[in-house]
Amino acid sequence: TTSSSKNPTSKDADFPSAKRLAKRLYKLDGFNKTDVAKHLGKKDSFSNLVGQEYLKNFDFRSQKLDEALRVFLGRVTLVGETQERERVLAHFSHRFLQCNPDFVLSDDSCHTLICAMMLLNTDHCSQMVSRKMTQEEFIDNLSSLNDGMDFPRELLKQVYTSVCKNPFECYIEDGSHLLLDESVMTSSTAAAPIGANPFLHVPDLKLLKEFRRGYVMRKCCMDSDGHKTSMGRRGWRMYYATIRDTFLFLYKDEHIPKRTDHSSLQDHHHSSNAVRLHHAYAEKADDYHKKQHVFRLYTCDSAQFLFQTSDASECKAWMTTINLVAATLSSAPLPGAVGSQKKFQRPLMPCSVTKLSLPEQLKKFQQVLSTVSEELAVHKQSEVPKGSKTNVISDHEEKQRFLEFE
Repeated sequence: TTSSSKNPTSKDADFPSAKRLAKRLYKLDGFNKTDVAKHLGKKDSFSNLVGQEYLKNFDFRSQKLDEALRVFLGRVTLVGETQERERVLAHFSHRFLQCNPDFVLSDDSCHTLICAMMLLNTDHCSQMVSRKMTQEEFIDNLSSLNDGMDFPRELLKQVYTSVCKNPFECYIEDGSHLLLDESVMTSSTAAAPIGANPFLHVPDLKLLKEFRRGYVMRKCCMDSDGHKTSMGRRGWRMYYATIRDTFLFLYKDEHIPKRTDHSSLQDHHHSSNAVRLHHAYAEKADDYHKKQHVFRLYTCDSAQFLFQTSDASECKAWMTTINLVAATLSSAPLPGAVGSQKKFQRPLMPCSVTKLSLPEQLKKFQQVLSTVSEELAVHKQSEVPKGSKTNVISDHEEKQRFLEFE
């Protein structure tokens, strides 16, 4: 379809085309269920509009979360990369909360729980898993991930029972079973520029503690899908940056919007940018020689940026602040499914701020470091069988790169 490939800058101009495409996708007029996910999972403003219009066909009022998700997955087959699947689920989460404004969870928390349900579904359905995830493991894995608090225990027990008794079933068009894997658990949108996903909660600036501000130059190197940023978007640009909690806000100048409501922030961040710093890491870019005083920022979703500062002390100060914020405020990674050994998937990196004290936070991440070190040692001892397919070799290499970086 020609219209789906366009990416107009004006939302008003997009709307009629987006509405027509959404209608055709819902009626499967020339499309199949996998096509729906492909269109809804794209990262552009037009696809966001298509997703919003498509989800308007669903009325989830008075439905339980698992019931509504079951209805949605009955019409959409999740395919594609991690980020594409998660964007589709973000559309569902947003629509569910629109239909149920009194639901106990925020956008972020609802999306996290949906991802956890998909992981549980994978664990329960996999033929290779001898020991399934228990209810207590499911609940423990989600500890403190409800905007820093625990999810209502009865809600978790209800969705656990529902998924285990009646797993979500998705089929590709030839009728074969499509196993929903834990790739949807990688919270890419949490660390991606906020403008890329308008459905995640953007907090009131008044509630965020400011750690640093100042002018910087930024260069995009890798997008959140791990692919190199296209040539047209790689150039250096100047921003007025502020670090507030686990957010790095990038403004055109020092005139920061005074309004702090959700809509004004979203409008602003579509015109500039913002990056979540949970589980991020900054280091001196010693391999970059074209400019001085440059550091590299890695986000938890594989994006990479270069930032240039005015002098060496400023460069060190920005790196220290970013790493301090990431270390002290990031919640611990959510463990993968018990049997998720067939294919490596990055764990979910919760974007909620931890409620642990500094000693507790240190102890928690020491435990994580110990676990990762053990995994890396075991992984290095394992060898890819001779004659393995390219994707198996690539997966093995990706896991080693991830573990070494962690």
